[in-house]
Amino acid sequence: MKFKPYIHQKENWPKLEWKDEPLINLISEVRNLQGKIVGKMEALGIDLRNEAMLETLTLDVLKSTEIEGEILDEEQIRSSLAKRLGIQIENSVYSERNVDGVVDMLLDATQNYKETLTIERFFNWHYSVFPTGRSGMHKITAGNWRKDATGPMYVISGAMGKEKVHFEAPNADLIEKEIESFLNWFNSEEKTEPVIKAGIAHLWFITIHPFEDGNGRISRALTDMLLARADGITQRYYSMSSQIRLERKAYYDILEKTQQGSLDVTNWLIWFLNCLLNALKSSEIILSKVLYKHKFWNKYATDIQNKRQKKMLNKLLDGFIGKLTTSKWAKINKCSQDTALRDIQNLVEKGIMQKEKAGGRSTNYELIGLE
Repeated sequence: MKFKPYIHQKENWPKLEWKDEPLINLISEVRNLQGKIVGKMEALGIDLRNEAMLETLTLDVLKSTEIEGEILDEEQIRSSLAKRLGIQIENSVYSERNVDGVVDMLLDATQNYKETLTIERFFNWHYSVFPTGRSGMHKITAGNWRKDATGPMYVISGAMGKEKVHFEAPNADLIEKEIESFLNWFNSEEKTEPVIKAGIAHLWFITIHPFEDGNGRISRALTDMLLARADGITQRYYSMSSQIRLERKAYYDILEKTQQGSLDVTNWLIWFLNCLLNALKSSEIILSKVLYKHKFWNKYATDIQNKRQKKMLNKLLDGFIGKLTTSKWAKINKCSQDTALRDIQNLVEKGIMQKEKAGGRSTNYELIGLE
């Protein structure tokens, strides 16, 4: 008899089980924090709520794709989200099709979280993520289940010739049946605690692995959809994908152990709830950043009319990567270095910026913190 190491090969799959006792305190802590965050955000004005949501969703798209090794342009993501949500932002940029596609999937999942999940919706999401029908240089079947034309679907790592197999997905001819079971459960009114349902959905879908590529991104969109249901609002103020990116090694480790384990997925749910708890705690960072930016512009809005200065100050407030020099200022604003220096010196004179004290071969500049 052939050894069946994977969870989807077990006799009672997909009847997943878990023990309630180790989860009760975690669920209580998660639900308490969710309520506090939503309450805190609701107390803010609509502009601040929109800014916090835009910041959160930008991170969500950026980090969900980053987990898969794809780096998207943050400004394009932010501009694409703002356009689709009807939020006015300064320095909006053109966004490419692959960016718009991932944004469209996330917004459909979170803004339309009450709608029934269907096969057509899955295919639309997959088309959105792969609008050119390619994953990198490889042609894939976009908007349809994988066919396994070249053999079984494996999740592997390592150099060519030294690959390690972490997981083998169900055969392609089982996908329709597997997805039918998944959708019946997902759309049912059964009484599973919403955050537990989010954890189960994530694991179940990624175990079916129905597409040639993009399964991770779609599983995280499903997670966001069910967390939006748990919160009961379309606004997102915390990012599960950002936290999974921070805990990526642990994420893949627990996935592998669970997919090679029994139908008791308690340990997976403990990890998922702890990750969610950390994501909720990290929302404080986003809120602090949004409030600081709001306070900054309340203080300096009338002092700064120069568009180049506004653009660069917003970049610094959003988290400028690296050292700010006159040459970088000039390059970003497409102006001369003399103009860049005048812009910066003007802000130094107003007490908004200063030279970095560390010094170095070139002069670097930084914001002066608000009192």
